[in-house]
Amino acid sequence: MAWVVLIISGVLEAVWATALGRSDGFSRLVPTLVFAVAIAASMAGLAYAMRTLPVGTAYAVWVGIGAALTIIYAMVTGSEPASLLKIIFLTMIVGGVVGLRLTS
Repeated sequence: MAWVVLIISGVLEAVWATALGRSDGFSRLVPTLVFAVAIAASMAGLAYAMRTLPVGTAYAVWVGIGAALTIIYAMVTGSEPASLLKIIFLTMIVGGVVGLRLTS
């Protein structure tokens, strides 16, 4: 169960990171509210997962999922250019996350 919660928390990290960027310094209400809810839920899920998973592994997986999804979303929406090197490095992040899961 901790792994499922951790993965959902990683997805929520991408949500709050994206909402933070769209909030224009917290001057836009809806993205600011999405940011606040998503960061609270993401941190709560991370804290829950860390009760049973090793802290370093849980944090690395959480950050890896959040970072990869944030970059993928930005590339898909066109707010960040895609390139072969970015895709290769994203694949490395995902591989590292999978590797941490398999060794835990």
